[in-house]
Amino acid sequence: MATIAKVIAAFVAVALVSSVSVAAIATWDVASSIKKGIHLAQLPGSTQSSGPAPQIGAIKGGVNLLLVGTDTRTGQGGAYESDDELDGSSGAGNNDVTILLHIAQDHQSATIVSFPRDLMIPIPSCPDPDGGSYPSMSYQMLNSTLTYGGLPCPVLTISKLMDGLSIPFAAEITFDGVAAMSNAVGGVTVCLATPVKDPYTNPQLNLPAGQQTLVGAEALSFLRSRHGVGDGSDLGRISNQQVFLSALVRKVKDGGVLANPLALYPLAKAAVTNMQLSDGLENASTMVQIALALKNINLNNVVFLQYPVSTDPDDVNRVVPNEAAAEALTDALQQDRPVQLTGTTGRAAELETGTPAAPDATPSPTETAPATGTATDANGVVQLPSDIVGQTASQQTCSKGNGDGSE
Repeated sequence: MATIAKVIAAFVAVALVSSVSVAAIATWDVASSIKKGIHLAQLPGSTQSSGPAPQIGAIKGGVNLLLVGTDTRTGQGGAYESDDELDGSSGAGNNDVTILLHIAQDHQSATIVSFPRDLMIPIPSCPDPDGGSYPSMSYQMLNSTLTYGGLPCPVLTISKLMDGLSIPFAAEITFDGVAAMSNAVGGVTVCLATPVKDPYTNPQLNLPAGQQTLVGAEALSFLRSRHGVGDGSDLGRISNQQVFLSALVRKVKDGGVLANPLALYPLAKAAVTNMQLSDGLENASTMVQIALALKNINLNNVVFLQYPVSTDPDDVNRVVPNEAAAEALTDALQQDRPVQLTGTTGRAAELETGTPAAPDATPSPTETAPATGTATDANGVVQLPSDIVGQTASQQTCSKGNGDGSE
C-alpha cells in the first residue's frame, strides 16, 4: 500500500537527520514504539522467510507486503466505544481493507492490489493464535479471515489466491492509525467531482465538490465510505480509496515530505504506534531497506488496481474472481513484470480535467502470454485486460459521489 511505502520511508529520513543526537533520539523513540511482531505461517511447500538480515542499503530483490485494515471498535475510544459500535465489530475485527504491495526486484515499479472485502474464495488452514490450527474452508468471504486466524490468515489466503505468491511481510492498522497518519502529514487534498455525503460513516460526511483537504476522523470516514461514493458498493469504495492514496503518494513524493525530517518523524511514530507488524518488520533496518527500494520509483510506475471480480452467481451482494483477468494479474506478479492498465479508473473515480488517460493499450509487437492472451511490450510491461480497473499514482483523479449517500 502507498501508505505503507510512505510510512516505511519515514524511517529513512529519521535515520538521516543531520544532527546525530536528534537522529539517535528519534530513531530510538520510533523503534521502541514497535509492538512485538506476529509470526506469519507458510503455505505447504512455500520457501518464504521472515525477511532478510538487517543491512544498510536497499533490500535485495522484490518485496511483497500485505496491509490489512481492521474494522474493530475495540480500543478505538470515543464514539466507537458505544454498545452498538462494539456489537458491529470487536476483538480482532474484520479485514475490510486488504491491500498487497508488490515492489519489483529491479526497484523500478510497484503494484498495489486492493482485494474486495466481499470476495468469496477458499480459505486455507490458518494457525489458531491459541495453539493448533483452524480447518480450511472451501468458500468464504475474504473479510472474515482476520477474525478467523489473526494477521497470518489473510496473508495465507491471499498467497493461496495468487498461486502461492510469497508474502513475507504484513501489517495491520486500526481506525485510530488511519486518522493519526493523516494528521501526521497535515492532511491529504483530494478532488471531488460531485458532493460526497454519507450519513452512515462516523463522523458523517457532507463534502462539497472541489478540492477538499481531509484530516483525522474525516479522512477515515472518506476512506470507509461506501454508501456515499460511486454506486454504493465496496468496489466503488476501493476506487475512492485509490483517489485518496494516489493523492497521498504525490504529496509525500513531490510535496517535500520525504525531505523534511520534522514531517517524517511524527509520521513514522504514528505508524508504528498504531500498527501491528509481522515479525519480519520488527527490525527498523528492514523498514529502511524497503524504503530505499521505493524512493526512486517514478509515479507513472506506481500502479493502484482492483483485483478483478465478477458478481457471485449465488449472491448478487458478493463477488468471485474474474478468472481470466485474475490469471493475467497473478502471472504478472509471479513473473515480477511491471504492469500497465488499459481499463477505467473504477466505479467511484474519474480523471481530473486535463489529466492524461492511461497510455495507449496497443502493445508493441513482442511476445504474448499464451495462457491469458495478455500482451507484453518490448520493455516487458504487461498490459492488463480492461476488466482490471485502477490508476497510476501520477494520474490525478476525482471521487464521484453517490447522490445523497442514502442508496
